[in-house]
Amino acid sequence: MSTTLAERMPLHGAAPRTGRIPGNKGIWVGICCEFAEFLVLFAVYFVARAHFPGDFTAGSGRLNLWAGTWITVAMVGSSFCIASSVVTLRNGRRRVSIAWLIAGLLLALTYPAIKVHEVQWNLAHDIHGSAGIFFTVYYYLTINHMVHAFWGILGILWVLFRHLTAVYTPEDHDGLEALASYWHATDIIWLVLFAFFYILV
Repeated sequence: MSTTLAERMPLHGAAPRTGRIPGNKGIWVGICCEFAEFLVLFAVYFVARAHFPGDFTAGSGRLNLWAGTWITVAMVGSSFCIASSVVTLRNGRRRVSIAWLIAGLLLALTYPAIKVHEVQWNLAHDIHGSAGIFFTVYYYLTINHMVHAFWGILGILWVLFRHLTAVYTPEDHDGLEALASYWHATDIIWLVLFAFFYILV
């Protein structure tokens, strides 16, 4: 009896099964809720910007562009590392996968560290929530994102613990995929926030 190419393909290094959602349904419900929440917040952003265009133009120039840029580098770099962790585990390279996940965690932790520095810099330059409508919206959206990123960091710690205890295998690693999916979604939202507050206005 003849076999198909997919049946003859070895497990390690093989492409993931098609027709399946990475992670699990629960994490995608959470991601959809996260996107829905930020769609509402983005609507608030555009309404405020339409009513106070001058405040948004002036406010953006006062933000610390370097802090926003480094947060972007940290988020994108962390997403890359976590994605690499998924790929290397699929290829049966468990130790390398763990190393990538640790690297992703370290980069993710630089986000709150930079954010604390940025807030301190803002306050030293009289940039606070009551300094104008632009900064009110800026703090509200970025703090909301920081909360979601904090949940993601807790998720990385939990998945790393499970990875270290050999819970995940090349055949079964839905938890790692779920983490990667959530972190990528959080990364995408930050890229939009970075553009809205630090660049486009």
